[in-house]
Amino acid sequence: MSVLAVLRRVRAYGGHFLLLAVLTLVTALLVTGVPRIADRLSGQGLREQMADLPGARRDVLYTRPAEVQPRGTPQVAATHRSTLDSLLARMPAPVRDVVGERWYVAETEFGRLTGPELTADKGLFDLSLRTMTGLREAATLVGGRWPGEGATRARGAPVETALAETVARELGLRVGSRLHLALLTPPPDSREYAATTVEVVGLFRPIDPDGGAWDALPSALRLTPPVGDGQPFLLVGHTDEAGLDDRAADGWAVGFGWRYRVDPERLTPGRLDAVVAGLAELDRKRPAGLLLAQGVDIPLRQYADSLAAARTLLTVIAAGVLATLAGLTVLAARLAVRRRRAEYVLLRARGGSVTAVVGRGLAESLLVVPAAAVAGWLLGGLLPADPLGNGTPGAASRLTLVAAVLATLALPVAVLTGQRGGGGRRDLLRGRGGAGRLTVEVTVVGLAALAAFLLRRRGLALGGEVDPLLVLVPVLLAVAAALLALRAYPWPLRLFSRMAARARGAVAFLGTARAGRAGVAAPLVVVVLAIATAAFCGVVAVGIEDGRDRAANRTVPADALVSGDRFAPDTATELAALPGVRAVTPVLATPGQRLYADADGRPGGAGEAYVLLVEPAGFAEVARRSGLDLPVPAALRAGGDVATALPALVSPDFAAALADAQLADGAGRRPGWVDVQGNRLPFRIAGTAAEFPLIPGRTERFLVLPWPGLPADGPHPLAPTGFLLAAGDTTVDPATVSRVAEEGQTRYQTSGTVTGGKRPLPPQVTTWAAERERLGGSGVNGLLVFGFATGAAGGGVLGLLALAFAVLAGARGRGQVLSRLRTMGLSRRQWRGLLLVELTPLVVVSVLTGAVVGALLPVLLNPVLGLSAFTGGAPVTVRFEPGLVAGVLGLALLALAFAVAVEAVNNRRMRLGEVLRLGEES
Repeated sequence: MSVLAVLRRVRAYGGHFLLLAVLTLVTALLVTGVPRIADRLSGQGLREQMADLPGARRDVLYTRPAEVQPRGTPQVAATHRSTLDSLLARMPAPVRDVVGERWYVAETEFGRLTGPELTADKGLFDLSLRTMTGLREAATLVGGRWPGEGATRARGAPVETALAETVARELGLRVGSRLHLALLTPPPDSREYAATTVEVVGLFRPIDPDGGAWDALPSALRLTPPVGDGQPFLLVGHTDEAGLDDRAADGWAVGFGWRYRVDPERLTPGRLDAVVAGLAELDRKRPAGLLLAQGVDIPLRQYADSLAAARTLLTVIAAGVLATLAGLTVLAARLAVRRRRAEYVLLRARGGSVTAVVGRGLAESLLVVPAAAVAGWLLGGLLPADPLGNGTPGAASRLTLVAAVLATLALPVAVLTGQRGGGGRRDLLRGRGGAGRLTVEVTVVGLAALAAFLLRRRGLALGGEVDPLLVLVPVLLAVAAALLALRAYPWPLRLFSRMAARARGAVAFLGTARAGRAGVAAPLVVVVLAIATAAFCGVVAVGIEDGRDRAANRTVPADALVSGDRFAPDTATELAALPGVRAVTPVLATPGQRLYADADGRPGGAGEAYVLLVEPAGFAEVARRSGLDLPVPAALRAGGDVATALPALVSPDFAAALADAQLADGAGRRPGWVDVQGNRLPFRIAGTAAEFPLIPGRTERFLVLPWPGLPADGPHPLAPTGFLLAAGDTTVDPATVSRVAEEGQTRYQTSGTVTGGKRPLPPQVTTWAAERERLGGSGVNGLLVFGFATGAAGGGVLGLLALAFAVLAGARGRGQVLSRLRTMGLSRRQWRGLLLVELTPLVVVSVLTGAVVGALLPVLLNPVLGLSAFTGGAPVTVRFEPGLVAGVLGLALLALAFAVAVEAVNNRRMRLGEVLRLGEES
């Protein structure tokens, strides 16, 4: 045929070719555009997650401990400053490429600072002199000048220094203040040596107090409080390199640091593995004499694990959507061939060969499908991609080419297979059998079962971009379930048809009889596949949200959690008096506690465990007022007496260790003993649990005890290490809670005989809402939302489209039957009822089968999907939510209404009277 003849045929059957073109365009658009959007979302999530980390968590820090420099060493500060470039050059290229800011710091050891302004009532002060790069760019002078900007300083002249404005104001210093600085020998004599004079020549104010230049410890922007009674405040003064060299020449120990900060804006998911591997190589390439500290690889590895799990999940969803599109393309080609059967039969009757007939279909397809694929590829290329990533243009182009070739061949293959067989009715029940079809169905079901078994046994294949078995299993299971449903659903319809035959009226009998022998195998398979994809997305999304809720409940089993060192006993009362607080209960957590065999401290042989003390009644009340369902085991609620043995809830691993040591049996005949803040507490096993709120994740050995009734005036009263707060429907101010908690911590630290010692860190206040937001706002969350939305919406829409194909496949036969029945007196109302009765089984079976398959797929694939990466390590369990059931029923009703509407529109377009006159094959 000439090109003009092909154009005429395409124009004559424009509707069929338009459908093929749209399906091809959508396929090419998804193949090209979805990876670009996924790459952009994953890159954006990576950079946002890293940017939210404290700056110190993103640092690679090299340090040389403070030591006395060899005598005669010239320009100590300048010599080590050049190491900043050499260390960067030694880093692996992937790490070097993501380094943004970098700083060099040289500082002396601390010396005792005295002077007229530093009166005795202010305390003791130790000063360290520091020089660093980037100081003048990170700060603004508010008085005086920078050290070294004056005249050349002679050897032995006062050391020039600049102080932060806040530090100088607190000490009463000003520009021009002269102070005495000297090293002290160890106690008890504490003699001065290597003394010098320090002159304050400038005061500065940081441009950004949170900038990375100020992250060196101790901070130069504030006084560091004493670590105990009689200890000095610590402060840092900035000097020039000449001043630091003078101190080094006088025998002061000098330490050095080189800090490199990873810039989130330079990170891309494509090079994430290379960066992590490069960070692992840093220690092997570390120069001798330097110490290396870096923790940036931990969040990068966590994100990489989450991203791998997200990509695995998206691969499963994409496989379902693309398989559905492939099925729709085949259905569209088959529908076009069916409508043109008479044309092909006439061509064969006039002497045309099979090759000529197939060639006609190929020519028509080549004129439409490749152009649609190119259009989809171009549209997909317009979607936003990651600005820092290189994307996957080659892979997208190859996939688009494969999709275009397969879509182009769909029509000629349908023409070839459509030549087989003759006319006549193909919807009879006996036509549903056949050895060939039965063999295919048994093979597909067997392959699906075997693939699912192998996937469960093997687990997830690591290190690959795409796991073929994981992609294949969901599609095979959906197809197998659809084939089984096709085999099963005619039998109850046949039974119901026999029952309807005995009743009055022909609508129910005729509708069930036609529904039982409807030949819609291929469309039903595609509908099941599409609905299964949508249901899979909904079930997994709900499971992840539920897992995040449980993870937040485990970390913060109340509206707010206060955690710190030890608090005064009256802190609970102070917290309960705050506005919005409805209930408070103390908790006491002590990790790594050793088990004893008796009260005298004889080793028990069961190792160590994480010990948690709670007030069972108060714990349950706080959880209830916080709206959380956290039942306290009855074993803890029963309480206990320290004179006998406290009931304990233990982890299975620790219970096994106790059993091996023959301790803490349930009867309490030989209790185990644990030391909690100086109190030896006996306990017996009253129950086991794999997890418990407030126990850190992945803690395999823990022990939960009810709060014992010890006297408050005893030698070792128990001091809480945290509190759980319930606020009901109101909110509490974390800043106020933190202030009250810090006061309680300070009261404990300074009361009674417990004074001095290391100053505890400020208490932390974590709200349930903040913890839940942190879990839900992980870096890959945007990618997950996109994948679930695309899969659910795409599966639902494509399922309705496949259902339309299923309706259109039998539209001609239904039209002839309805035309005959209308001439026999069938009313319009009965006609609609007949349509409903005939289409309802098809819709209900396809939607419910797809929903059941989609709900069971997460149960089957959960071990290989790695869903716990999205829930902070909490396992994801799949359950049937009422909302999902309601959604499935609503989708079934929508699908039924859509099917009836498609049938009605098609009947009006075909004009049923003409259908009856034209005959069987018109």
